[in-house]
Amino acid sequence: MPARSITSLQLGGKKVLVRCDFNVPLAEGKIQDSERIDASLDTIRYVTERGGAAVLCSHLGRPKERTPELSLKPVAEYLTNVLGKKVALAPDCIGDITGKMIEMLKPGDAILLENLRFHPEEEANDRDFSHELARGKQAYVNDAFGTAHRAHASTAGVTRFIAERAAGFLMMRELEALRSVTVNPEHPAVAILGGAKVSDKMGVIKSFIAKLDAILIGGAMAYTFLKAKGVGVGRSRVEDDKLVLARELLDEAAAKGKRIVLPVDHVVAISADEESTATVTQIPVDMMGLDIGPATVDSFIAELSRAKTVIWNGPLGLFEREPFSHGTMRVGEALANMPGVKSIIGGGDTAAAVGHQPWSKQFTHISTGGGATLEFLEGIELPGVKALES
Repeated sequence: MPARSITSLQLGGKKVLVRCDFNVPLAEGKIQDSERIDASLDTIRYVTERGGAAVLCSHLGRPKERTPELSLKPVAEYLTNVLGKKVALAPDCIGDITGKMIEMLKPGDAILLENLRFHPEEEANDRDFSHELARGKQAYVNDAFGTAHRAHASTAGVTRFIAERAAGFLMMRELEALRSVTVNPEHPAVAILGGAKVSDKMGVIKSFIAKLDAILIGGAMAYTFLKAKGVGVGRSRVEDDKLVLARELLDEAAAKGKRIVLPVDHVVAISADEESTATVTQIPVDMMGLDIGPATVDSFIAELSRAKTVIWNGPLGLFEREPFSHGTMRVGEALANMPGVKSIIGGGDTAAAVGHQPWSKQFTHISTGGGATLEFLEGIELPGVKALES
């Protein structure tokens, strides 16, 4: 049974625990990118405008102990400004003082609990911690897709103690967008896969071979596939222990009549730190491929222009460095401007690479997940979603 939407809940007069993903980058106590917070604002407003009291919770970073640098105080201040109402920061996510603050909430109020990961019991999905986190709440909404692949107390454990539960608007958008790719996608359906490691995408590639028509592979992982085909790759990054697997995936795709499209030219340099680059079709033995070349860009765009559905996960070069960002940017801009194509950007590094470009607004959906997106695309059941369905 699919997860219920927040719109199915009666929220008036209830204390609603809302799991958000406020794991935002901070520098000197200032939020550097608010997109993850902004993505859940419609869910928060829905709760408060319908007479619920929103008890917001999130993790921030990976603290080993309670530390002021990873307090959610800047998030509470940001929420206060953007929502136009006071959002107090509780001193903890559990405990008597926090419990009393929650009891005093009135319909339409909102409060933010302190960093869940200040307690190791959160990631351990501890039953007692889950019970304490759920205490005093009559409904639960999970709007943190980026953590849905983790069975933590705030994503799974609390659902043992709160019967009324549902997915928030962000979670529903994510699930609908990714299901549109994995369940009966409109064909031709094409995947763009990049990033460093074949091992990170092995399950995804196998899933895509079964469901999609073509897979375009760039990034460092392309060199493992090229070497598996006997192509010289110089000093490019290769997972030598995955060469047999890469060959098997190529053979499987060919047997099923699916196209795996690999780079035909490359932007190369002596090292990733080198400013001097060249574009070649054959990589010299002392150089490494760090971006796809213009002929590959053109071949990828030609494939995409015939597609109805496109899912993209992983940059096509070392996009963090300008000399090696052009392949990712050219393909991204072309895809964004293709009319009638459902374009899903699979979160993580891909969203970091293209998500702030002016043309990125034209993609159908940019996922907020990284690991969660990959596991969903691979067909792995996400604990945070399963907990809403039970």
